[in-house]
Amino acid sequence: MKDNVLDLLIYLFENYMSADDEPRPDRDTLKVELDRAGFAEPDIERALEWLDGLSGDQLGKVAEATVRAVRVFSGPELTRLDTDVRGYLMYLENVKILSGAQREVVIDRLMALEADEIDVEQVKWVVLMVLFSQPGQESAYAQMEDLVFEERSDALH
Repeated sequence: MKDNVLDLLIYLFENYMSADDEPRPDRDTLKVELDRAGFAEPDIERALEWLDGLSGDQLGKVAEATVRAVRVFSGPELTRLDTDVRGYLMYLENVKILSGAQREVVIDRLMALEADEIDVEQVKWVVLMVLFSQPGQESAYAQMEDLVFEERSDALH
């Protein structure tokens, strides 16, 4: 039985969210499909709630505040987002894949995973999901997709 919410989110993303040729299934259909795939009911609920967190107007709320702000991580963020993760987020912002407001959404969604530790690979997937959920981010999404899948194909060699 699969019990990792991020694994479930990646499964959803790869099988349902990025499919351009088909309409996205509704919540009830997703529940049935995820149950058939072997995911546990509590994890399915947590993953769907996590996805609901992407659909709000979070970006608009933080866009103005992040224009000239310096990001200071809170205690819980420092505990769960190690130096590599924080550095990777800064890198993504510096190369213009993420805006400051998008970085905040990514951090919010990472913290919502409730994982004890979060690594750079998990960050990459969350960034992909955040960018995919926002209109007009096709270029940033394509750049991030290259970063995610480029490294995965290198590992196969």
